Amino acid sequence: MKKVITYVIVLGAVAVVALAFVLPKKDKAPAAPANSDVPKTFHELSLKTLDGKGQINFADYKGKKVLCVNVASECGYTYQYEDLQKLSERYKDTLVIVGFPCNQFGGQEPGAPEEIATFCQKNYGVTFPLTEKIDVKGNNQHPVYQWLTKKQYNGVDDYSVSWNFNKFLLDENGKLMAHFGSKTKPFDADLIKLIEKKAQ
Repeated sequence: MKKVITYVIVLGAVAVVALAFVLPKKDKAPAAPANSDVPKTFHELSLKTLDGKGQINFADYKGKKVLCVNVASECGYTYQYEDLQKLSERYKDTLVIVGFPCNQFGGQEPGAPEEIATFCQKNYGVTFPLTEKIDVKGNNQHPVYQWLTKKQYNGVDDYSVSWNFNKFLLDENGKLMAHFGSKTKPFDADLIKLIEKKAQ
């Protein structure tokens, strides 16, 4: 009887192994689909202006580099507004700076749109575009920052926006060139070198 049981067990094991080779293998689960709100290219992105009355379409900036900066009015790095404005004036023919007000870091951008606009204009003479207030991280991260921070969209790398005044530089074709942290000043040598780099 024991021999019969052993024989049956062996036959069962052989059958399982054989089926493993004969039956078609199931494909791995497909990767999670990309967020349909995030376009494939940077120049397809857009968002409202600070006052909510206009629209910033990045397609309008084709042929120029774009520096995206998440800004705040009550931050220790707010002084960078001054050099950002100077930078925008110095490279006005080849660079567009876009400021993205954000209140996610220490609650340092609490004001209403008109307060933010008045603060920037009065204290730093800001003339470069400012967008509507957005989230640059987390569950409500704006599609622009999903594109900037995720390799599946930007094709370069994954990044984390750690604080106010992080900087993302894009080339004339909307390709991501580099990411810089808050401590990197607008006239940092490495940033200027990339801004002055001739278009490919």
